[in-house]
Amino acid sequence: MIENRPGLNLLAHLTLMLGVVVVALPVWVAFVASTHTATDFMSGTIPMWPGPHLLENYGRMLDSGVSTSGMPPVGTMMLNSLIMALLIACGKIAISITSAFAIVYFRFPLRRMAFWCIFITLMLPVEVRIVPTFQVVADLGMLNSYAGLSVPLIASATATFLFRQVFLTIPDELTEAARIDGAGPMKFFRDILLPLSRTNIAALFVILFIYGWNQYLWPLLITTSSDYYTIVAGIKRMADAVDGLPQWHLVMATAMLAMLPPVAVVIGMQRLFVKGLVETEK
Repeated sequence: MIENRPGLNLLAHLTLMLGVVVVALPVWVAFVASTHTATDFMSGTIPMWPGPHLLENYGRMLDSGVSTSGMPPVGTMMLNSLIMALLIACGKIAISITSAFAIVYFRFPLRRMAFWCIFITLMLPVEVRIVPTFQVVADLGMLNSYAGLSVPLIASATATFLFRQVFLTIPDELTEAARIDGAGPMKFFRDILLPLSRTNIAALFVILFIYGWNQYLWPLLITTSSDYYTIVAGIKRMADAVDGLPQWHLVMATAMLAMLPPVAVVIGMQRLFVKGLVETEK
C-alpha cells in the first residue's frame, strides 16, 4: 500500500522544481544574452531579461554568420552537424544490430571471443586513439569530408551489447516457428527481429544522434575548410576571437540554435525513447 503523505509529496515537488531551476537557469541566461548587444556585457552585470535584438542577432547568424571569425552561416554548420549525426546514428545501429544478430543466431568458431573483442573496444574511445585514427583518415584522403567526420565514430560496442541482450530475450520457440515456416536468416531478421526491436532502435537513435551532434574534438581536428565546420566546433571557433573580444551575444545565439535539433529529436521520439529504455519483455 502506498501511503499518502502530503509533507513528503510537497518535499518531492520542491526538489523537482529546484532541479528544473538549476538545469534551466543557464539556458535562460544564454537565451537572454542572445537578445542583447555585445556592449551590454561590458558593464559587469548580466541582464536577466530579454533585450530588443532577438531577431537581429538570430537573423544575422542564420544569414551571414560572423565574417570576422571566418565562420559560415549557422545554417551551413547545422546542416553539417545534421549529416554527421545521422550518419553516425544510422551507421552505428546498422552495424551493431547485424553484428549482434550474427553473434546470437549463428554458430561459428570463437563466437564468444568475437563478442568480447568487440566489447573490449569500449576501453578505446576515439579520444584515446585519436592520433592513429587521424593518420589513417588523412592517408585515406578523408579530411574535410562527411566520411571523415562520421566513419571513425560509427563502430559501437555499447549498441552491439544492447542489441545482443534484446535478441537473447526473444523466445527460442519463435526462432523454431520461423524455421519451420521456411524463413531464411535474413527474412527472420527483417520480418521478426527488426519489428520486435523497433523501440530499442528508436531509443538508441536518440542517444546516438545526440552523441553525434555534440561531437567536438574530432570535427575540430579534421576540418580545416569552413564548408565542413560543425555547429559545436563552430561555437568554439567563434569564442576564440583572435582580433578582438568574442561577440558573446552572437555566440549565445548560435548556442541556442544548436540546441533546437536535439531537442526536436527527443520531443518527437519521446514515447518510443522511454518505451525502449524500460521495456523488458517482448
